[in-house]
Amino acid sequence: MEPARLEKRNVAILVSSQILFMVASITVMTLSGMVGLQLSPTSGLATLPIAISMLGTVASTLPASLYMKRVGRRRGFITGTILGGIAGGLLSFVAIAQQSFWLFCAGNLLLGLYQGFAMYYRFAALDVASPAFRSRAISFVMAGGVVAAFLGPWNVSATADWIAGVPSGGPYLVIAILALLATGLLTQLKMPASEEPQPGETSRPMPVIATQAGFMVALLAGAVGYAIMTLVMTATPLAMRAHGFGMEQIAFIMQWHVLGMFAPSFVTGSLIARFGIPRMLLAGTLLMAGTALISNLGVSLAHFWVALVLLGIGWNFLFVGGSTLLSAAHTDAERGKVQGINDLVIFSLVALGSLMSGALSYHLGWKALNLAMLPPIVLVALATLWYRWHAAAKPSINLAPQSKK
Repeated sequence: MEPARLEKRNVAILVSSQILFMVASITVMTLSGMVGLQLSPTSGLATLPIAISMLGTVASTLPASLYMKRVGRRRGFITGTILGGIAGGLLSFVAIAQQSFWLFCAGNLLLGLYQGFAMYYRFAALDVASPAFRSRAISFVMAGGVVAAFLGPWNVSATADWIAGVPSGGPYLVIAILALLATGLLTQLKMPASEEPQPGETSRPMPVIATQAGFMVALLAGAVGYAIMTLVMTATPLAMRAHGFGMEQIAFIMQWHVLGMFAPSFVTGSLIARFGIPRMLLAGTLLMAGTALISNLGVSLAHFWVALVLLGIGWNFLFVGGSTLLSAAHTDAERGKVQGINDLVIFSLVALGSLMSGALSYHLGWKALNLAMLPPIVLVALATLWYRWHAAAKPSINLAPQSKK
């Protein structure tokens, strides 16, 4: 198969796998808290399955990357779909059938493991793409969330009563079925020989890699952007409830937020290629600052809508831009540990944000919570400006937009 055709085929497989995974992720975020409320011994533990799912992601992120460095992307991704997606979906269904809260938590833990592997689809897109196509390839993979933004809520509502006597169990069976489908797709993934494990590879110590300006800014942009997005997103339903909005209105806002997160991915790669990574990171910080501003201007449905859409787009620019920048900070031999540590830090902060969201929302209130997000956003903006200055002083660091294919 000619290289250009193989490149597009591989990206298509990764996009499809991303869609199937995102349906599982959105289902967990939407439904597991409500199922937890039904099964938990106390209402205070209702969101514990979601928190445990995030902890499962944190715990598996670095091991998943190191494992894939040893056995290759394809085998690693298949391991994730089987042990995480299929097993996690089935175990969650069994837990609901047996009315076992702790078994349900275990199922969600495995679904978190699924995410720990699936988050590397975006890096695999960089591996299979030519240099001129890389920023667009990662954007296409991230754009799979647009389809999932519709399929995820549909899965929650349309399949909840699939199995008589197991209310809300159907969506978790669908997760297992879709993970099985993803397994079949991933068996057809063809990684370049240079991206598979190579004998005798050498790599720099992690402290040396971590002192690179590109690595530090990529990590900061990804971690701060994802943590703030998760914290504010998780607090939104609580804030809307407190201001008298119903579940239909909350679902409407959350769906638009998810679209804001992933719809820009159709053009983010092209924007990066045209304007460069630093400008996209700065645009992301401005959009997230806009979320805090809009949230403090009012609490109408329109205010929530604009704020959450801006939050989603800002996250997209920071996450895709940071992921693209990270790819230039390591060699093939260093890929496993660098990407693993990057995502370990990101999802550790994401888990912390999801755990803190309820308490901060209660103690600070919606408006103050958003204002409290401004200092880390400003930090990312200042770090990006520093990176531009640092790169301009060192011609070896390429800030120019990538040429189009």
